[in-house]
Amino acid sequence: MENKPTRDGFGEGLLELGQTHPNVVALSGDLEDSARAVWFKQRYPDRFFSVGIAEQDMIGTAAGLALAGKIPFACSFSQFVTGKTLEQLRMAVCYQNLNVKIAGSHGGLSVGADGATAEALEELAHMRTLPHMTVIVPCDVLEAKKATIACADYPGPVFLRLGRSPVPILTTEQDSYRIGQATVMRPGDDVTIIGCGLMVAHALQAAQQLAQEDIQARVINCHTIKPLDVQTLLRAAKETGAVVTAEEHTLLGGLGSAVAELLTQNHPVPMRFVGVQDRFGTSGDPSDLLRVFHLMPEDIVSATRQVLQVKPATLSSRQPAKHS
Repeated sequence: MENKPTRDGFGEGLLELGQTHPNVVALSGDLEDSARAVWFKQRYPDRFFSVGIAEQDMIGTAAGLALAGKIPFACSFSQFVTGKTLEQLRMAVCYQNLNVKIAGSHGGLSVGADGATAEALEELAHMRTLPHMTVIVPCDVLEAKKATIACADYPGPVFLRLGRSPVPILTTEQDSYRIGQATVMRPGDDVTIIGCGLMVAHALQAAQQLAQEDIQARVINCHTIKPLDVQTLLRAAKETGAVVTAEEHTLLGGLGSAVAELLTQNHPVPMRFVGVQDRFGTSGDPSDLLRVFHLMPEDIVSATRQVLQVKPATLSSRQPAKHS
């Protein structure tokens, strides 16, 4: 299985938009190489704006370009483009519901050796609380490219969360993609595992392990955190009776919180959450960090076993195997 970083999909999608959408422009906070917007810069230098290490100014400039009829894509490290610019995103972009697209590269623990100051583990929570903001976390490079292209014609502010580390390619060029529409990656009736980003691959690996124990897990790629695909998620909760969420993000306010808010109000079921505990990141190899922060397939397996122990027996097609 080939691995590529989702940031490459953003760069490829932006480059394609440069040809199909003459009103698309790009901005960077001096990190266009890292965010892969450099490909757009090389092809369309007159439509690229480098603002230097001044992310707040970048968002203000993007807002002005949107008011002038452009579709600006502003990119930087995810921590910088969301953390430093929250006031500008709130008032200049979201308050006016402007057509600004934000690309946050190096999201999650995949920054690795750059450490806690650059590891964005809270940005999904920040972005989903902003009115009008759409929040997307692609699972692989192909989906990242499709999401980039799709959000150009999607009205209003959009935040794309991208990663630096290569991740497995789970989708195909032919797979359909629509913002706000989750994808069932694997059928199953015993439990639902809902993931986003690189955790979708881990969820699929976990489902394979669980199948060896005669536990059939439905795996959903919830690439759009806001707005959620209400129909797909509610159907899964009703048909399987138990849910596990998995995200490379703090457990406070991200995918798990969004799903819990939905199910609590519509169809409560037992849930478990796999994600980063209430702490900052740290330096290290990305693969080691995922293990240290308990974001591996075996952590999803463990959470699934736990939730099945409290799943009402009337909703179980069969009892899960006992584990010591």
